[in-house]
Amino acid sequence: MLFFYVRHGDPTYQPDALTPIGERQAEAVGRRLARYGLDKIFSSSANRAIQTARPAAELTRREIVTLDWCNEGHAWKEMTVDDGTGRGRKTWCFQSEAIRRKFSSPEVLSLGDKWYEAPGFPENRFREGLERVGRETDAFLLSLGYRHDRENRCYIEETPNNERVALFAHQGFGMSFLSCLLDVPYPLFASRFDQSCTGMTVIEFAAKDGIAVPKMLELSCDAHLYAADLPTEYNRRLLF
Repeated sequence: MLFFYVRHGDPTYQPDALTPIGERQAEAVGRRLARYGLDKIFSSSANRAIQTARPAAELTRREIVTLDWCNEGHAWKEMTVDDGTGRGRKTWCFQSEAIRRKFSSPEVLSLGDKWYEAPGFPENRFREGLERVGRETDAFLLSLGYRHDRENRCYIEETPNNERVALFAHQGFGMSFLSCLLDVPYPLFASRFDQSCTGMTVIEFAAKDGIAVPKMLELSCDAHLYAADLPTEYNRRLLF
């Protein structure tokens, strides 16, 4: 199986929708995925994710199956902290400089999957959030034929699957989802990797003797934006 994780296009959050440039990004990634071919298309229940998935669905003539557990609103309640400005605002934990430094500390890294038990974190719902996403991710992969063997950090191929599957979702949710799927502790993944708008992450599930260890072939690739003469930006910040 080839699994494509795509972050939504350039958004507005109030209302929940794509900007005009986000719509063009969605068209570009849709054309790219249609060239590859897709067998299944899933999307977060957020409108900006559904709008991003729509061009790919139209071009491949596939139905969009919405998954509410992927909606970033749930992850926002679980994986955010006070932004430190004293105004009562929240920010993603991986965007807080203090939390990012703590994520790299020996005491956090030494705890592995139980990293959230390290002392010194502000009041949070990290454990609840990661356990929720982990349960849902395992059930989702099982529906695609792969049973997660967490102890050995691999997947048992229950049903051979040569399909190409896409999930359109979010940045903040994606940090939890991809860390769970890949068995990479969240502090390491969230502090060192990221996804830009319509960035395409490609993960291969290639089973040998019934065992699959997912391999990331691409992370947040934006080649479709370059091909469409659209700005290759990271969160509205031109880097290249």
